[in-house]
Amino acid sequence: MSNQPISLRQALASFDALWSPRIVTRVNDYDVRVAKVEGEHLWHVHDDTDEFFLVLEGELHISLREAGSERTVRLPQGAVFTVPAGTEHKPYAPSGAAILMFEPTGTPTVGDRHDDVPAHVDATTGHALDAGT
Repeated sequence: MSNQPISLRQALASFDALWSPRIVTRVNDYDVRVAKVEGEHLWHVHDDTDEFFLVLEGELHISLREAGSERTVRLPQGAVFTVPAGTEHKPYAPSGAAILMFEPTGTPTVGDRHDDVPAHVDATTGHALDAGT
């Protein structure tokens, strides 16, 4: 990790892959990740950790399955939302978005339990920012 300031704009410009987060820095035992997203992710659950989202560009939708019902939250640019641990959810971005996520280092992007992973989703714990650039 760099001990210099990091431009999120430059970080996002350094890769094109969708649903394939890059780790821009770490805070204690947490990764700060950025990702470009478009279309649907997959239904998944993080059993033991919350998942924090900040929309940097565009709009992100997150469908949630809670207490026997389903709802969707819409996050415009600048909005934040935390999916509580144990909540089944599916992010999607109909028109594309850039997001920042904050979660414990080593947290898989597809959670602890999930649907089949489609080819367009990178099942990873995050890539170094310079990977593939």
